[in-house]
Amino acid sequence: MRTTRKPNDAKPTGTDWDRVKRESAADVPIAYDPATDAEREPYDPNDSAAVAAYWSAATVKRAPGRPPVAVKRPTLNMRVDADVLAAFKATGPGWQTRIHALLREAVEHGRLKS
Repeated sequence: MRTTRKPNDAKPTGTDWDRVKRESAADVPIAYDPATDAEREPYDPNDSAAVAAYWSAATVKRAPGRPPVAVKRPTLNMRVDADVLAAFKATGPGWQTRIHALLREAVEHGRLKS
C-alpha cells in the first residue's frame, strides 16, 4: 500500500538520519588511515586544523545556468480549457514552445482580430 505525502513533506532520501544524529552526538573519531586513505581523501577528518584549512580554501563553483537572452520574454499566466492543455501536454516535452510557435504564427499571419 502506498502512503501519500503532503506537499510540504520532505522527499525520502534513503539516509538513516537518526543514525547520523546518534553517531554525530557520540563524537566518535572517523576511521582514517593515512597509508591508504591519503591518496583518495583530501585531509584527515579528525584533524580540526586540516579540516578548517581545507574548507577555508574551498570555493563554490556554479554551473553557468541559462544563457542570457537579448530580449527577455515576459511571464504569462493564462487560463485555457483542460482538454486543450491536456492535448498540448500529450505532445511531450516542449509543449510550451509549441504553444508559443502557434501564437507567433497567428500574429505574423494577421489571424488575430482586435
